[in-house]
Amino acid sequence: MAAADRVGGRNRAAQTQLRVGRLTKAHGLKGGLKLELFTDDPDRRFTPGASFSLQVPETSPWHGKRLELAELRWYNGMPVGFFVDVANRTAAESLVKAILWVDQDPEEVAEPDAWYDHQLVGLDVVRDGETLGTIDRLEHLPAQDLLVVKLGDREVLVPFVRAIVPEVDLDGGRVVVTPPDGLFEPIDDEPEPEPDSASSDEEGAQAAEQPDAEDDGTASTERS
Repeated sequence: MAAADRVGGRNRAAQTQLRVGRLTKAHGLKGGLKLELFTDDPDRRFTPGASFSLQVPETSPWHGKRLELAELRWYNGMPVGFFVDVANRTAAESLVKAILWVDQDPEEVAEPDAWYDHQLVGLDVVRDGETLGTIDRLEHLPAQDLLVVKLGDREVLVPFVRAIVPEVDLDGGRVVVTPPDGLFEPIDDEPEPEPDSASSDEEGAQAAEQPDAEDDGTASTERS
């Protein structure tokens, strides 16, 4: 599973599933779909006959269905999947942005940097040694995963990427975060300096002393 996408499972009930890929774009006319892989072992996860549950909107015709892989091919280093009952480009386009999940054997050794949702929920979120809040749940979006961190009566969405969450310490019951400024607290806007009244009066007096342009014969004609 890629370092930037390190979560397995969709919710607290689905504790034995791993997210392994996302269908990004139709490829060709025969139902092929380009894949973004969230696994370091595609040869094991994407073998002919592999069955995937789908994360799609409830309005999708694929909602509640499973998808079976017929073949995985590589084109210029890009994985392309062909699936049973996806025979043409129209069918493939109806699956774009779908996220693929596989059932995970609880006894199977987890992939590096991969965790189930239930392992992360409830962990303390720590920055510079200070506990900011706790992980309430995870949101799995097509682009990335988000940690939903509970801070009192409000929630903060933290992208689950290594640059912001460099350490997950299950034994210590915490994740360490290095968030950008303003993620956990708003940045106070600096008040604009008050104009100096003396300078304003002086500028006004100088402007009053300037002669009108038409008085010195140098006025230019400007079309409005």
